[in-house]
Amino acid sequence: MVCVDQLSVLLENQKGALAAVCEILGEEGFNIMALSLAEVDNFGVCRLILPNVDRAAKLLKSRGYTARTSPVLIAEVPDRPSGLAEVLSIVRREDISLKYLYSFVRSTGINALLVFDFPNLRRAADALEDKGVRLLSLEEVLNG
Repeated sequence: MVCVDQLSVLLENQKGALAAVCEILGEEGFNIMALSLAEVDNFGVCRLILPNVDRAAKLLKSRGYTARTSPVLIAEVPDRPSGLAEVLSIVRREDISLKYLYSFVRSTGINALLVFDFPNLRRAADALEDKGVRLLSLEEVLNG
């Protein structure tokens, strides 16, 4: 199973909180490839895909942030109408629960990339790959 480690950072819901995290990571040479921000009560959960995720988590923890890493799947999806719907229909037909997803594009015009988290990553990965969905490693995303 091909998984990618994702960094999740808890942010206070205040002006400049996301900018501060991005500045810290940028100053240390991290290239953020994908980012999602969701509000939960008075906090935000920032999820990031970037190289050297363990080093990034350690850096942010040293600056007082709550940060953790977790595995996710990155699927290559046709960048066209119904591309996302086709992948989600596989998840529905296989009766697989989805925690969340977010998308990003590394090169324009061909495929979008979706970051998925499922309660059972192995089952989801097997179902998607069995139906021809390509799951990418971090190296494959980086080399686009």
